[in-house]
Amino acid sequence: MRFLIVRTDIRTAADTEIAAAWADGGRLRDERTTPEPRRQVVHAEDREAALVLARALATVGAVRCGRQRVKVLAVEGPAPPFHHGVGG
Repeated sequence: MRFLIVRTDIRTAADTEIAAAWADGGRLRDERTTPEPRRQVVHAEDREAALVLARALATVGAVRCGRQRVKVLAVEGPAPPFHHGVGG
């Protein structure tokens, strides 16, 4: 299984947004509809490599200060084949 390691900015939320999400029972952040802005994306072929890369990205100052976060996302299926030449 392949993995994406993504470093993103953390969106700030106003107190009114937090209160509305809490009152409605909804989510404050939904990555499927409004993903956080990406700063860096790295690919890994296995889980161990993905975790090593995630730990390395977690040493970035903005991550350590809480302004950014690192996410490890599993991507289904094998890597697409690489084709040389024209016309396959």
